Amino acid sequence: MAPRRTQIALALLCAGLMTQVSRAQEGTTQEAPKEGAVPPKAEPAPAQLDEVRVIGHYENAVGTSDAASQGYITPGLIEARPTLRPAEVLEYIPGVIVTQHSGDGKANQYFLRGFNLDHGTDFRTEVDHVPVNMPTHAHGQGYSDLNFLIPELVQRIQYKKGPYFADEGDFSSAGAADISYTTKLPQGIGSLTAGPNGYARALAANSSDAGSGTLLYGLEAFHNNGPWDNPENYRKLNGVMRFSQGTNADGYTLSLMAYTGKWNATDQIASRAVDREVSRFGALDPSDGGQTSRYSVSLDRHLVLNNGGVFHMDAYAIKYRLDLFSNFTYFLDNPAQGDQFEQFDDRWVFGLTPTWIFNDKWGGRAATNKFGLDVRRDNINLALNKTFQRDVIGTTRKDYVQQTGAALFYENTYQWTDTLRSVAGIREDFFYAKVNSDFEPNSGTTDAHITSPKLSFIYGPFAKTEYFLNWGQGFHSNDARGTTITVDPTDHVTSVQKVPALVKSKGEEIGIRTEAIPNLQSSLSLWRLTLASELLFVGDAGTTVASRPSLRRGIEWSNRYIPKPWLIVDLDLSLSHAEFTDSDPAGNHIPGAIARVASFGVTAKDIGPWSASLFMRYFGPHPLTEDNSQVAYSSLIWSGRATYKVDPRTQINLDLLNLFDRRVNDIEYYYTSRLQGEPAAGANDHHFHPAEPRTFRVSLVTRF
Repeated sequence: MAPRRTQIALALLCAGLMTQVSRAQEGTTQEAPKEGAVPPKAEPAPAQLDEVRVIGHYENAVGTSDAASQGYITPGLIEARPTLRPAEVLEYIPGVIVTQHSGDGKANQYFLRGFNLDHGTDFRTEVDHVPVNMPTHAHGQGYSDLNFLIPELVQRIQYKKGPYFADEGDFSSAGAADISYTTKLPQGIGSLTAGPNGYARALAANSSDAGSGTLLYGLEAFHNNGPWDNPENYRKLNGVMRFSQGTNADGYTLSLMAYTGKWNATDQIASRAVDREVSRFGALDPSDGGQTSRYSVSLDRHLVLNNGGVFHMDAYAIKYRLDLFSNFTYFLDNPAQGDQFEQFDDRWVFGLTPTWIFNDKWGGRAATNKFGLDVRRDNINLALNKTFQRDVIGTTRKDYVQQTGAALFYENTYQWTDTLRSVAGIREDFFYAKVNSDFEPNSGTTDAHITSPKLSFIYGPFAKTEYFLNWGQGFHSNDARGTTITVDPTDHVTSVQKVPALVKSKGEEIGIRTEAIPNLQSSLSLWRLTLASELLFVGDAGTTVASRPSLRRGIEWSNRYIPKPWLIVDLDLSLSHAEFTDSDPAGNHIPGAIARVASFGVTAKDIGPWSASLFMRYFGPHPLTEDNSQVAYSSLIWSGRATYKVDPRTQINLDLLNLFDRRVNDIEYYYTSRLQGEPAAGANDHHFHPAEPRTFRVSLVTRF
């Protein structure tokens, strides 16, 4: 990093022991597994610390992870803080930003470690070990839509950053998160929420004994118009049903999930159009919008083997559909009817992930061996159509894609001494796709494979401190259509260069985690990540393209502090620098690469019948063009929640979002568009989607 950034980081470090979470001197270094859940990672126990138990928002005690940037989020944090959208639970991962550039029914925009991850390209997300990211997606590679998430059912969120973990494959170069639902609720939950602009949400969830197992259900109904001049009219129905049986050692969970959503969208608008054609919350094409659905069935099976090993298998099937209408350039390509286009995705997904874990002794020292297989098949119908007010007026391309990904991985954990252990792994991924296009020259098959070695050293714990050294290679896949394309589908003449199926990444990290100061847990990591091919957003197409190689490096500092049993303070700071590494006169800045991210939260709980929390999220200015001539402004938003317990079973929540009514943007791009009446070539301009203004929501929550 530049010297000035280093000075900033040091200043923040010196200014900072106001921060982080969560432990008291009792319990064990690992949370007991939930009923019906897979046991935690069976690895040799490091040397014992004073025994601690998490009582705050994070389960990140010294001795519980293989990297300073790895950890767990507890449901206490989700209960304490308000969120505008379900996917914002990922913002509790230090350094993650979640925004939106269109209607709320669409997948969110994600940022982490200097990446504009678009809708999830280099951040792998799972819900109960079932992948959310969609390869070869109609709208964007790795599309990750979490609108089906019910936050009240989340038991914990495991997060990892960097390509250091053998069990994480496609889309995990920047990081990964596995969101786990509970299998049993201590009490039923009934919740009614209301707010301005037609906001309404109803939730009912409960669990009960069913024969020899436990049956859990959750049902959600939702509506919101938002602050937009063209009401969003977002409606969704969401449901979960889970049956679990057995123990932590030998049991299974069968889950059914169903979600449907429909909405109107206010896509990003050109800055020059504000107060000339529309307001800041207006829509230049009010017919934009979409509808989507996701239905899944999954099985989580785990048992202890006769030889003392552990077996765990996840199997799943998903039926997914998206019909999305967007217009980012308005009248640039079609001056008469506009540039709206439809992206259609209809697929079946099938997957299986068995793993085996065996404890052993090598040279009298504890060792753990983990073997795994990861197989996924997507059968995908795709279409890209030109439309006018959602009516098809032309077809750009249609494709049927059969895509298979398979991987074998092995990981060994070895305890060299009482204070030194290593984690070495290797992963071999295979890619195969068959593309049947409506334009035969773009049809074809492709296959590829990639090897990803991993190695970590963990030194400690001693003096309540632990040191980490991590290295690994990873990858992301590209859209299968890009691996077989030869001719531009818009004119059937222009030659197009194919992209590689798999793109390598390489990461390094050095970190420290300490609890040496009473009631304070602090983690610091220095990281570096190279990518063989960047993915960039193309505004006039609403998609991504493979681009230039890149380098990112940065520093992250995370703190959890509990000065009093009733007071929890969280502070996370992240500085990064991103650049293209090849020579190009266009410049070496990566559009959308955010260099500075910060979050701060304070929670006061159980002060009589009252609890309250205050949360701040900041992301800094960032380049919009490769020469850095166009820059997006920074954004800082505060939100808060106050809770009053009417009685032991009933409480009222008041959420205030964008507390100080900051006039900031969720997202900005810089590209060419054309408004009606402008010259045919259009104009280059900033295009933005505003953050929602101050609003409130009131919830009545009862336990039964």
